Amino acid sequence: MKVLAISGYKPYELGIFKNNDPSVYYIKAAFKKALLSKLDEGLEWILISGQLGAELWAAEVVLDLKVQYPDLKLAVITPFLEQEASWNENNREWYHTVLAQADFVNSVTKKKYENPWQFHLKNQFMIEKSDGLLLLYDQDKEGTPKYIFEFGLKYQEKNEYPIDLITFYDLQMIVEEGQMKQVDF
Repeated sequence: MKVLAISGYKPYELGIFKNNDPSVYYIKAAFKKALLSKLDEGLEWILISGQLGAELWAAEVVLDLKVQYPDLKLAVITPFLEQEASWNENNREWYHTVLAQADFVNSVTKKKYENPWQFHLKNQFMIEKSDGLLLLYDQDKEGTPKYIFEFGLKYQEKNEYPIDLITFYDLQMIVEEGQMKQVDF
């Protein structure tokens, strides 16, 4: 696997409203754990669309990992131009900080937002241009990741395309592992 697409929930879908929420630490730990195993298998590129939440948290993990894995690259392919236009200042700043450090930035459609079809094209692009998908998604809690997940499943019908999910159970295991390390026996 050379190119891995990453997506998942937006912050509000998880009840997270600040990037210093303790939950973000565990989400990033889950992404790091998943990425480390794939890096040992030859992973070269991470592909995100730059959406708030899981994608930008994963991007921050990738940027941290680049210290240890300098050949790892981050591509941000947005669904349309200026996707951050309606975001608040803090989110725009966060987004631009990630974009400034990405190895490649582009847009699927070379125009501003026009209609929801642009999100469909983004999902199609991410699946077809990657060798696998890592998704922060739990099928018991629907949300926006459902769309890329369903597209990935449909793509799997005709292609070898691994989809790895980080579920709420996985996050709970990471929380418990962290708590076990803190307990002094």
